[in-house]
Amino acid sequence: MAGVTPLLKDELDIVIPTIRNLDFLEMWRPFFEPYHLIIVQDGDPSKVIKVPEGFDYELYNRNDINRILGPKASCISFKDSACRCFGYMVSKKKYIYTIDDDCFVAKDPTGKDINALEQHIKNLLSPSTPLFFNTLYDPYREGADFVRGYPFSLREGVPTAVSHGLWLNIPDYDAPTQLVKPRERNTRYVDAVMTIPKGTIFPMCGMNLGFNRDLIGPAMYFGLMGDGQPIGRYDDMWAGWCTKVICDHLNLGVKTGLPYIWHSKASNPFVNLKKEYKGIYWQEEIIPFFQAATLPTECTTVQQCYIELAKQVKTKLSAVDPYFTKLADAMVMWIEAWDELNPSGDESAKLVNGSAK
Repeated sequence: MAGVTPLLKDELDIVIPTIRNLDFLEMWRPFFEPYHLIIVQDGDPSKVIKVPEGFDYELYNRNDINRILGPKASCISFKDSACRCFGYMVSKKKYIYTIDDDCFVAKDPTGKDINALEQHIKNLLSPSTPLFFNTLYDPYREGADFVRGYPFSLREGVPTAVSHGLWLNIPDYDAPTQLVKPRERNTRYVDAVMTIPKGTIFPMCGMNLGFNRDLIGPAMYFGLMGDGQPIGRYDDMWAGWCTKVICDHLNLGVKTGLPYIWHSKASNPFVNLKKEYKGIYWQEEIIPFFQAATLPTECTTVQQCYIELAKQVKTKLSAVDPYFTKLADAMVMWIEAWDELNPSGDESAKLVNGSAK
């Protein structure tokens, strides 16, 4: 089945946030080299980021973000990997894969290198089943199907908007769990992909994530985190909660499971605790908010859904902390900026160009 041209070669961008040279790409070269990369440089824009030879990429730093978005650049986080969502905004491709620069190629139980990107593409190109759980997990995978008792009326599934991958080695734990289990490593390879049921919120990790930008892109805002903000390390969580509510409303699917990457480096749990501690308290109120959130039937686009969600955030979460008023305003600004750079027609915003290579 493997053709000369890699799957979705001209329809997918790989978005990487970074503060360092991208030597990690050497390991990914067999899988990533055919694709276009969008690198979002965080931190000091005067620092030169080195990218290995042979990769097709464009790189944006904070100066580029300020130039392209003007006053709306304030909705893009600084000194936090949440800045990656700028890459989603400037991409013109149908699909996005995003990965962190401390994630390497994992091996499956047979010792074979896992092409994470290929598995994400397979997940995104096959339907999801959020309305009825299939006990053999993804019925569209080779060697699986719908089990007895699964309604035939639901077997077509719904379009898949998000493919959420997992990690071997360093698990994606919060700071308290890191402190209690400093040596714990994930060695369990579970050969499964499943659809997260409708009405179920989940913790989305942004380090190994694929999504259909056309279906859900405007909802993939990673919030206000990092420099000048009271919270960090909840950027992908926020995007995941918002995205799942909107996917449920628009009848789109979210898959989780394969593929695995090898997460090589544990971040400092004490630094993480400083970033997370407010979020650890706040999430006890944030998550019930998202679990109860409903969107009106007149919201038929992702943008309309997201603006409505921003209104509800301002109304219901601002009592938790004034930060949520600021975040709700940033959510609206994000949509405005998205629409400016992504007009409805085929016209692409030509002013969008970082330093291309």
